[in-house]
Amino acid sequence: MIDNIEQIKKLLTFNSEDEFYFVQIIKRKKEHLELGNNNYMVKAYYISSIESLMRDYEEMKCLADFHNARVMINLNKRSYEKLAFQNLLKVTNQIMNKDYKNVKKSYNSVVGQFSNDNEKKWIIDIDNKDIGFVTKVVNELNNLKCSIIPIIYGTITTKNGYHLITSPFNRLMADTGVLTGLDIHKDNPTILYVNN
Repeated sequence: MIDNIEQIKKLLTFNSEDEFYFVQIIKRKKEHLELGNNNYMVKAYYISSIESLMRDYEEMKCLADFHNARVMINLNKRSYEKLAFQNLLKVTNQIMNKDYKNVKKSYNSVVGQFSNDNEKKWIIDIDNKDIGFVTKVVNELNNLKCSIIPIIYGTITTKNGYHLITSPFNRLMADTGVLTGLDIHKDNPTILYVNN
């Protein structure tokens, strides 16, 4: 079992009532071949405080266990206000294109697409359980010869390795050494909970 709640709580900040974090219970095609080419979202949560996260956390874990799914959280905040306008635009386009059946999915779709965080967080996906390799990645990031040296916010355990949470940096400068070939995600979720 991977339970990253304590590490994740340290990365969350709440500065206004307009901000929230997007949490999803996701069935992945890797574990559910019947899904074909798509993942499936079992349920979504909009987390506006540590208290709301903790209030729903047991339910999230139970749903993940029942569906053999993962609880995923996007560490880049969202804005209720900005997403309301993005959702209006998406629904309008869907209606104009006669895509009526997908209107019900529009809000979660725009929540997944549009972040609104002044302190963006990127994920470096390390599919390797060797903590020494993670240290090498951190050292290489700290030695980048670019104007913005990334801040390392933390390391999140995944099923196959780690997610290194960083601030944005010049990706062109990072395509050397141990960083070569690592997946760098600008606005993807990380694992909050999964039961192996």
